[in-house]
Amino acid sequence: MSSLVLGFQEIEKTQLLLVGGKGLNLGKLSKIDGIQVPEGFCITTVGYQKAIELNKTYFALLDQLRMLKVEDRDQIGEISRKIRQIIIEVEIPSDVVKAVADYLTQFGDEHAYAVRSSATAEDLPHASFAGQQDTYLNIIGKEAILQHIRKCWASLFTDRAVIYRIQNRFDHRQVYLSVIVQRMVFPQASGILFTADPITSNRKLLSIAASFGLGEALVSGLVSADCYKVQEDKIVDKMIAAKKLAIYGLKEGGTETQQIDPDQQKAQTLTELQILQLAQIGRQIESYFGCPQDIEWCLVDDTFYIVQSRPITTLYPIPEANDQENHVYVSVGHQQMMTETMKPLGLSFFLLTTPAPMRKAGGRLFVDITHNLVTPVSREILLDTLGQSDPLIKDALMTIIERGDFINSLPNDKKELSPSKSNKGMSSAGFQAQIENDPTIVSDLIKSSQTSIEELKQNIQTKSGSELFDFILEDIQQLKKILFDPQSLGVIMAAQDASSWINENMNKWLGEKNVADMLSQSVPNNITSKMGLALLDVADVIRPHPEIIDFLQHVKDDNFLDELVKFDGGQEIQDAIIAFLSKYGMRCTGEIDMTKTRWREKPTTLVPMILNNIKNFEPNASNRKFEQGRQVALKKEQELLDRLKKFPDGEQKARETKRMIDLIRNFSGFREYPKYGMINRYFVYKQALLKEAEQLVQANVIHEKEDIYYLTFEELHEVISTNKLDYQIISKRKDEYKLYDKLTPPRVITSDGEIIVGEYKRENLPAEAIVGLPVSSGVIEGRARVILNIEDADLEDGDILVTSFTDPSWTPLFVSIKGLVTEVGGLMTHGAVIAREYGLPAIVGVENATNLIKDGQRIRVHGTEGFIEIL
Repeated sequence: MSSLVLGFQEIEKTQLLLVGGKGLNLGKLSKIDGIQVPEGFCITTVGYQKAIELNKTYFALLDQLRMLKVEDRDQIGEISRKIRQIIIEVEIPSDVVKAVADYLTQFGDEHAYAVRSSATAEDLPHASFAGQQDTYLNIIGKEAILQHIRKCWASLFTDRAVIYRIQNRFDHRQVYLSVIVQRMVFPQASGILFTADPITSNRKLLSIAASFGLGEALVSGLVSADCYKVQEDKIVDKMIAAKKLAIYGLKEGGTETQQIDPDQQKAQTLTELQILQLAQIGRQIESYFGCPQDIEWCLVDDTFYIVQSRPITTLYPIPEANDQENHVYVSVGHQQMMTETMKPLGLSFFLLTTPAPMRKAGGRLFVDITHNLVTPVSREILLDTLGQSDPLIKDALMTIIERGDFINSLPNDKKELSPSKSNKGMSSAGFQAQIENDPTIVSDLIKSSQTSIEELKQNIQTKSGSELFDFILEDIQQLKKILFDPQSLGVIMAAQDASSWINENMNKWLGEKNVADMLSQSVPNNITSKMGLALLDVADVIRPHPEIIDFLQHVKDDNFLDELVKFDGGQEIQDAIIAFLSKYGMRCTGEIDMTKTRWREKPTTLVPMILNNIKNFEPNASNRKFEQGRQVALKKEQELLDRLKKFPDGEQKARETKRMIDLIRNFSGFREYPKYGMINRYFVYKQALLKEAEQLVQANVIHEKEDIYYLTFEELHEVISTNKLDYQIISKRKDEYKLYDKLTPPRVITSDGEIIVGEYKRENLPAEAIVGLPVSSGVIEGRARVILNIEDADLEDGDILVTSFTDPSWTPLFVSIKGLVTEVGGLMTHGAVIAREYGLPAIVGVENATNLIKDGQRIRVHGTEGFIEIL
């Protein structure tokens, strides 16, 4: 056995770098009992390296390629073409030629072979690279095979392979190619078998694509294929396609495309028995590899041959459960406006804070709601609550319930009806009876939270090592008390229920929809909307100083605050920004992940927003905006009460309505406060832990402070206690984080891995309407600004913000916009609450909005009806 050429049976599990992903998997497949793999061998990456190791031009061109970005397509094309030409003309080392000849003699010189590329960065769990390199079929004779080995090597530098590597940050010098030479089989049929359904991600549903002849026709998109679905040894679905063409091998070598007889075009490619036999083979291969597989197969004289198996890289991981029962999970990120992946330390802090039954998957959190779906009452409460926060989640859950076979339903349990079991189960009357309509309740709750945070800041300074961890755990109990304080929840629910009451009754009595939206404008005590207005005040301080405005336009470094004092008026401006940061600096995008960089840590994040405010507003805009909103609300209140008084029982209706409006005005601002308190505490914990991390860096336990973000709270405690860490854990978690970051989390996923997608059901909308959930009334037209990253926000007054989601850190942008469209969100999520308070028409939960709406398009947002028109 040489390291230049290896037969499939000789390949060891550890030889990825020698034979590439495809070669390694063929080696493994050929050792599974009962699985037929056409015999063959691999020219290893050592053979490739030996062929090019002395070619100076090749390495010089590689150096040029390393400097390029994805946008430099013309240069990439030119350099890649030159590299391919060098490789096509390269001399294959004589010992490689001899080893290839020996294997061909062993397997039969006269036979036809497939010559296939296998890159070292291919068919990996985190990057498939599928289809990046070339395959040649039905090649006969040693000289032709050697020529096609060179062609495979050259295909490492096709434009698409080079661009894919640049996008995925793979170093061109670190990716090598092995070439597989595998005996050809000439199948009646071939295709692909997915051991998990690639559409729904259901791990229990196998999906088989099958067509006549060689699989090349199917893979290249030349023909439609039959599609069979198999679940638990039963064929549950069949779709027979019209197969007009097939590719077959020619005796003299090469392939040809043939027309299929019209009477055979609609024939089923595989028999029922063959479908079930192939499904069993798929399950056996999946079990061997330990994860869902994408398998290429051929059928020859009633025998299935497997020519490739690779992991399916696009499936969302299933939340972990400790039993074999059916479970239903709902995404926390879609309710917290943070669908990005979280780092392990951020995940573990959120898990310590919440009492809900949480599960981790793909770097995100999911709530196991199975027990809530079991009985009718708890199910109704859950659907009602989630329907308000995200109707698409509710619709997906309805799909599961209506199937009737996934969750076993039980009759109502009397104990379950007790209000103490679920605050969400309380009626509005229950809350409003408990809560007096007294605004001092809110100011007292805020004062008590602030006092508690100040005490925490004092006390934590004296703690370090293990004592710090015990202290944080103890303080999290205090945080939970504040977050789940019945009075605090009562205030939030009373305002929410009063809004529902107003919307329902004003629609019934006066025929007006979503009136509560106008009544919620400029309410007191909303810490998040105040933050947006406070940044307008910062702009006012800077506006009279053109020299400082110019300086800020070129700021790159977070030490810019220290530089300000060199300018005239700089001290006052520095003070204004520092005052803003001391109150709001713990915020940032994705703030529920405590590892995310806060504004206090990276104040340059605020600079574009401040400059936008200077450009778009006149002085004293914050007071004017707030007062404008307040007047709109008061005027609306007066108008409603005047109209109601004209009814026969008008005085009674007006009295009840006035009480509800007061609840909205007094209490709805508080909804944003508990989270502000939580994020405040998280930042205090974070600063203390980063001090500990500095000690770990000095002791060479970790490389950089931020490495601690890849450990859970418990693991970090252990590392700080022992001063020991296997650094591979950090490296592995960083790779996982990169992988998870590419995944899109589902709103609802089952323990089978099935992703259930909800939809809005609406009638009478314009044909091209883009539908979402209306959360803030009004109709507005304007320029769409599609912004995925807050740092890239360049807004002008009157723009409509289109983004994936907003959390409190986006609020400073809300003062500049006239409307809001987000992909994620519900009636009570942050963006909706602030949009109502600022009087912005808003639609949330718009699937794929950032792709459907293009930056710069004129759009009309129907915030009352819940749809968007592109004008």
